Amino acid sequence: MKQLKDILFGVQIEAIQGSTAQTINAIQFDSRQVAEGDLFVAVKGEQADGHNFIEKAIAKGAAAIVCQEKPEGSDDAVVWISTQNSREALAILASNYYERPSVQLKLVGVTGTNGKTTVTSLLHRLFEKAGFAAGLLSTIAVKYLDKEIDATHTTPDPLQINAHLRAMVDAGVEFCFMEVSSHGIDQDRIQGLTFVGGVFTNLSHDHLDYHNTFAEYRNVKKRFFDALPKSAFALTNSDDKNGDFMLQNTAARKLTYGLKGYSDFKAKILEAQFSGMLLIIDQQEVWTSLLGAFNAYNLLAVYAVAKELGLSSIESLSIISELGNVKGRFQTYATSNGATVIVDYAHTPDALANVLSTIAEIRTKNETLTTVVGCGGNRDQAKRPLMAEVAAKHSDKVIFTADNPRDEDPENIIDEMEKGVRPEDYKKTLRISNRKSAIKAACMELQAGDVLLIAGKGHESYQEIKGERLPFDDYATVKEICKQLF
Repeated sequence: MKQLKDILFGVQIEAIQGSTAQTINAIQFDSRQVAEGDLFVAVKGEQADGHNFIEKAIAKGAAAIVCQEKPEGSDDAVVWISTQNSREALAILASNYYERPSVQLKLVGVTGTNGKTTVTSLLHRLFEKAGFAAGLLSTIAVKYLDKEIDATHTTPDPLQINAHLRAMVDAGVEFCFMEVSSHGIDQDRIQGLTFVGGVFTNLSHDHLDYHNTFAEYRNVKKRFFDALPKSAFALTNSDDKNGDFMLQNTAARKLTYGLKGYSDFKAKILEAQFSGMLLIIDQQEVWTSLLGAFNAYNLLAVYAVAKELGLSSIESLSIISELGNVKGRFQTYATSNGATVIVDYAHTPDALANVLSTIAEIRTKNETLTTVVGCGGNRDQAKRPLMAEVAAKHSDKVIFTADNPRDEDPENIIDEMEKGVRPEDYKKTLRISNRKSAIKAACMELQAGDVLLIAGKGHESYQEIKGERLPFDDYATVKEICKQLF
């Protein structure tokens, strides 16, 4: 319970009708959740407009309404607060209601197309191993101390974010590492949060069903860095052509990392095999079980953040050498007949190319590389032929299958994917829309030394089909099938 006048601090208010000297029990933006004495924030969403549910919220006992458009003939018994942007207001209200928890710990945000989950998860593990109480807000889960809550969005809504941060602060968490998605930035979910640092991993084709153009997608990412305070650090990948762009208007201290050109933090891959790779970071060698240039970038970003937050080079590299793969990120399984299966979340053309490039650098070419891949339904259609082109070009065999088809017919999605396959690669491809059947077909062909990549879903433990989330786990499915076959 909080005073309305206190939680309105920082909100851009255009008009107030009624007294703000009253107690608010909770903040809601879903009218179905409103109870007596709550504040209802009417948000214009992608699927519905909260302004259409103001009367319902009042009927359920809302004491105050924050909105962009006050309905005609509105009830004078409630307090009305008008604002130009109720989404932004919701985020600031949430931060105030939970007593600005982001200020009470050190919050680092990580954004980019690929690598967000790996970087945040590895940072969380590193700081825990270093003896700190650390928190994680990621695509996979929310974690702190012995708590673990399954995540539903890459960047949760502002009420969830601040509730989690409040719980972390109350539990004694000192550092929190958070994935910051383009949707989260664009929908003002991170307004009101105070970051001590921001990290940019890379940018490639993704989410253009939402952002319309690549420039719009890039500019949304940049807004995160534009908003960082002078006291924070902004760390970007100098080998990505968008790295410098992210830093243009930030007030934060500018830092870079990379494997190629000049940067503040540098790394080099000295050796790579399926068991891991040897890196040199800050003139010191470190062995890691993670693989690929993309993971070298991820580990370098982790190292740089750790140093900026006060850890020594020796301690950071020592712990980095102990860190294993993040679930669903180049996660390997060795079959009993000597083949290697890799499960990876790669669901963009660039991410898939990175994974296949890593495999190509390690394999001998005397074995067969098979890729099982699909594309999600009701999402960015432009990347479908690109995904198929990359898979077919860099694999010996490819099986196109369902990913999360949602409301689309998987066969139609595969049709669109196949448009990207080069004529010389058609003979490599096969289509099996049932994902389990596709994985089984690929596993049945495995011989000693062969490599099977199952891409697209990674850590996900479900398939979205016709409005339902049905249990499905790529890694568990592979283990089950391979134990039956070999």
